[in-house]
Amino acid sequence: MTLLDYIKSLDKDGLQQLAAKCQTTPGQLRQVAYGNRRASAALCIALDRASAGAIPCEETRPDIEWAYLRGTARRCAERRAAERRQAERRAGGAA
Repeated sequence: MTLLDYIKSLDKDGLQQLAAKCQTTPGQLRQVAYGNRRASAALCIALDRASAGAIPCEETRPDIEWAYLRGTARRCAERRAAERRQAERRAGGAA
């Protein structure tokens, strides 16, 4: 879903709440939605989170290689999980 479609479905209070969650203003969201301004990467991420994925980063800024960043995040999470499991095994063996 595009940002424009999403904000058109919101009432005034809903738009205000979305803007607050994204730490921006309704006016800035409208400017981005209508193509008058380009969203920062931080705003793209905030919109993705605030909309529970309804406004994906890839839709708001298709020029950024989000798949690489998402892959990096996934690999980091997998590495942390593996390190956690290894630490638990060591702790279990020491007891």
